[in-house]
Amino acid sequence: MTQVIKPQTTTLYDRDLALWIKGTIGQLKARNFEELDIENLIEELECLARRDRRELESSIATLLEHLLKRCYVKSEYDYNGWEETIERSRFEIKQLLKQSPSLKCHANNPELFEELYRYSLRILRKNTDYNRLNFPETWQFSQAIDDLLNVNFWE
Repeated sequence: MTQVIKPQTTTLYDRDLALWIKGTIGQLKARNFEELDIENLIEELECLARRDRRELESSIATLLEHLLKRCYVKSEYDYNGWEETIERSRFEIKQLLKQSPSLKCHANNPELFEELYRYSLRILRKNTDYNRLNFPETWQFSQAIDDLLNVNFWE
């Protein structure tokens, strides 16, 4: 007996996300709400929100890592590269907060700051160039996002 395998029916969302997005935008603009793929639209919007938070967290962690290097690594190191990364990270964070000001509350979350600081310390301590240095277990300066974005703590 031969088993008949039916082809799986897939939605446009499953086959071509870019085309699905284009079509969904068209439906929204036309106010064609009855035919909207609501479940996948909700999923995509939730993904966007998570992506923005992840991007913000990643940029803050990079900023902290390079602020730590700039503040505590002395002698023969070239500070220019670190300062460039600090400025680039600050710019990226400012752009994210300009686009989504409500993320500022997320950026000012003390628990998140501690998590990102511990992560930055772990990264530095795994690097053979810095693992012998004695970085502080806690951030010695202001944790406020406005200060992280504007204060040169090493001066």
